[in-house]
Amino acid sequence: MTTHLGPTRILIADDQEDVRSGFRLILGSQPDMSVVGEAADGLTAVDLARALRPDLVLADIRMPGVDGLELTRRLAGPGVPDPIRVLVVTTFDHDSYVRTALHDGACGFLLKRSGPGLLIEGVRAAMAGDILISPQLTVRLLQTLTPSAPAPPTRLTPLTARETEIARLVAQGHTNAEIGMTLSISPGTAKTHIANIQTKLKARNRVGIAAWTWENGLANPTPQN
Repeated sequence: MTTHLGPTRILIADDQEDVRSGFRLILGSQPDMSVVGEAADGLTAVDLARALRPDLVLADIRMPGVDGLELTRRLAGPGVPDPIRVLVVTTFDHDSYVRTALHDGACGFLLKRSGPGLLIEGVRAAMAGDILISPQLTVRLLQTLTPSAPAPPTRLTPLTARETEIARLVAQGHTNAEIGMTLSISPGTAKTHIANIQTKLKARNRVGIAAWTWENGLANPTPQN
């Protein structure tokens, strides 16, 4: 994957024309993004990706011919000599799909119902070398990967009380806007807090914050007596 200048060049692969049109409108409205191609099936998407060499392919899971998982493997999987970034955006939230896509090189896994804000954030995260997963999927995956027993309440934490509160909301799958509404702060303030939390925890992204929070038994609110 080579470094690029100018807007992120995006190829949209989805078998539903209305979905492609919606994504094109959302992404095309961003000054740092440009849609350079569309495909209604996986095989066409693979061929177009190899011909156009976009910076990123948005791929649905279920498409005619070659599905999104196979597309990801062909374009970004292990052993691909010149991989292309693939961001999976789908209605299907099966854990096996998430794990397979990420194992085969996907740079994110988003649910269509997550909304346009997360789609834009996912594209930018992918271009920054990060991985973004829809919050509701993050929560479910972490619940299966981390022990259910809470950590001792005396465990030391580098976070302030407010940062711990925000980390807990991140671990529960809330977006910046939802965190802002819950705590009566602006989404920008929530984003600043999250950046500070990432620095303190040396976490690469929200998934790292969520994992740390679950592993330390801080993901669930403290019961009130």
